[in-house]
Amino acid sequence: MTGTRDDPWALTTAPGTSAYTMYADRDADPPVLVCQVGSTTLRYDLRAIEDLHAWLREQGDWVDLGAADEKKDAAAGTVEGWGRSPDNPVGGWYGLRKGYRGRFGMYLPPLLEALGLVELTHQPRGNKVRALD
Repeated sequence: MTGTRDDPWALTTAPGTSAYTMYADRDADPPVLVCQVGSTTLRYDLRAIEDLHAWLREQGDWVDLGAADEKKDAAAGTVEGWGRSPDNPVGGWYGLRKGYRGRFGMYLPPLLEALGLVELTHQPRGNKVRALD
């Protein structure tokens, strides 16, 4: 798996209930992570990988994923909340496709785990993530 369109990362959500793929499109402006979940395509700013890892390192402990759809509020202090906060490095949403900007806390942590950047729990509900050094 190289994380390209032709060889995407094959991932599973933290509870193991849904499979999806992701790949980096470095030629897009801005560069994006393309997340394919069934027939739905989500796009996240590519810098989310490094930014989320850095934020998790700053937290120094387990952080709730808090995954939520765009239309639902995200709890502060969760991965989802940080992924749409005006205080994060992009000043808001990492999700780039209006109507499909949520679920950051669902789809990004398994990618970071596959890249060896984080440790992720795999429970039916209430999963958490923490940075590896």
